Amino acid sequence: MSSSPSSLDYAGDIGAAEAWDMLQSNPKAQLVDVRTVAEWNFVGLPDLAALARKVHCVEWQMFPSMAPNADFVAQTSGALSAAGAGTDVPLLFLCRSGARSRAAARAMAQAGYQNSFNIAGGFEGDLNGYRHRGAENGWKAAGLPWKQS
Repeated sequence: MSSSPSSLDYAGDIGAAEAWDMLQSNPKAQLVDVRTVAEWNFVGLPDLAALARKVHCVEWQMFPSMAPNADFVAQTSGALSAAGAGTDVPLLFLCRSGARSRAAARAMAQAGYQNSFNIAGGFEGDLNGYRHRGAENGWKAAGLPWKQS
């Protein structure tokens, strides 16, 4: 983990491979993708089928206006409750590159979900020298399972 929980208002930042390991080793751990509907549809989603789990898709910002989702905490809490996940389970938040998901992890930690982690590098990762994502870091670059519709 790259940040100590005592210095943050959420559990900290972890890499994509570490997030996958946590999902594999803890059947209660949950993945929340906070990108937009457009990103889920056109860029892809993590695939948790091998773990017999689904990704919770809750927009942090609403497409196409990109206005903050005022109902994010309630929507996420509802999705987690429906999955049987309490406030003590590890929550792994994912966005494109790690910024929105960090804000989401903080919001959920403030709502009582203290094991809220941000997946640094996100789904697509940082831009490389050619200004392309998906090769430097993040879920896709780590070779983790994902699918596109």
